[in-house]
Amino acid sequence: MTKHVAIVGSGPAGFYAAEAICKKEPEVRVDILDRLPTPYGLVRSGVAPDHQGTKNVWRVFHRTAQREQVQYVGNVEVGRDVGVPELLELYDAVVLAVGVTDDRKLGIEGEDLPGVYGSRALTAWYNGHPDFADLDPDLRGPGIAVIGNGNVAVDVVRVLGRTRPEMVKTDLPDYAMKKIEASDYTDIYMLGRRGPLQASFTTAELRELGDMSQTVAVVQKEQLPGEFTVDDPKQQRLFEKIVDTLRGYSENDPTSKPKRLHMRWFASPVRVLGEDRVTGLEVAVTKIDEDGRAVKTGETYVIEVGTVVTAIGYVATPLEGVPVAKWGTCFENEDGKIADRLYAVGWAKRGPSGVIATNRKDSGEVAHVMLDQLEDGGRAGHEGLLKLLAQRDVAATSYDDWVRIDAQETADLPEGTPRRKITSMPDLLSATKS
Repeated sequence: MTKHVAIVGSGPAGFYAAEAICKKEPEVRVDILDRLPTPYGLVRSGVAPDHQGTKNVWRVFHRTAQREQVQYVGNVEVGRDVGVPELLELYDAVVLAVGVTDDRKLGIEGEDLPGVYGSRALTAWYNGHPDFADLDPDLRGPGIAVIGNGNVAVDVVRVLGRTRPEMVKTDLPDYAMKKIEASDYTDIYMLGRRGPLQASFTTAELRELGDMSQTVAVVQKEQLPGEFTVDDPKQQRLFEKIVDTLRGYSENDPTSKPKRLHMRWFASPVRVLGEDRVTGLEVAVTKIDEDGRAVKTGETYVIEVGTVVTAIGYVATPLEGVPVAKWGTCFENEDGKIADRLYAVGWAKRGPSGVIATNRKDSGEVAHVMLDQLEDGGRAGHEGLLKLLAQRDVAATSYDDWVRIDAQETADLPEGTPRRKITSMPDLLSATKS
């Protein structure tokens, strides 16, 4: 008898789990389910358009998808077209690799005003995700406040600060470029509750903020630390590079380019201002206490902005029969195991942390635990799923269908442009029939 495993989600965590399964037990049949006909998850719809080198990891996943024992089942939403309990009836094990994609709320007055966008929605919009292609954000100025100072926040301010010539060799949809070009903002603010030594962006991404042709990065010199020492020599060198880069930005002339990126720390938003839409952001000044926490000093100031983007993390979307951890950032699990024959990998397991490569080790470890416990239950697997979906008139797509989409997106392109994404579900499904 053949053992069957379903992986829900085709992002890095899902593909790394599939590869680990195939390498350890090549006879196990693996189905990778995704709600879209396009695989690769956040590699396609989350990684910034100007980071094509990072997106090239799709080639690794492509090789996994071409393995004989792997099937891609697209255009199938778990929770809508088929439930987790039903998958457990059809497969010997189910691995959730769905990520956590709902934007975390600020929890402050005014955050529901028009003009406030979550980073998940905005990044998916400028990455051509079909669920968000019609977002049409009103990127109104004079300023845009991006709340957060992790890699996602850095991606957002960089994309908003770049020009069309700088984005030629990217897969940024033209509708997004036109919206950015037509918007009237002249200032972008990236706000962090704590100081630059507590920020979670990488040195490489920080340095990219100094390379924008029409946007100058500016920093308030008084917010930078003087001499500092940490116990870990590697961390010491990293912090020194970050602070040196920021000191360079503090010397920049704010009037040297048409737009300014203000990198501010010790800034905690307390209220979004406006009646019919955003007109400003009230910010509390913070300091770091002896426990490393940001505490408010009692001083506040107002930034004149017409748009606010939150980049403060994500929470898990509930699935039937799958408990969400009390802090909301992942599913309840113990080392990846949620329940009998049900597992989680990637962000669904540990919350929104790490980089793409983090998932290789993480998914591999969970896959090996799952395989050690996997038993052949005589379940129907792939054929049973297709039969159930056919009964429900769900038109599942295959990896061959994705290859047809890919061929259309990469045909007849200007030199240097990697692809023109198809951004609507009807058009994507139509492309599978070409």
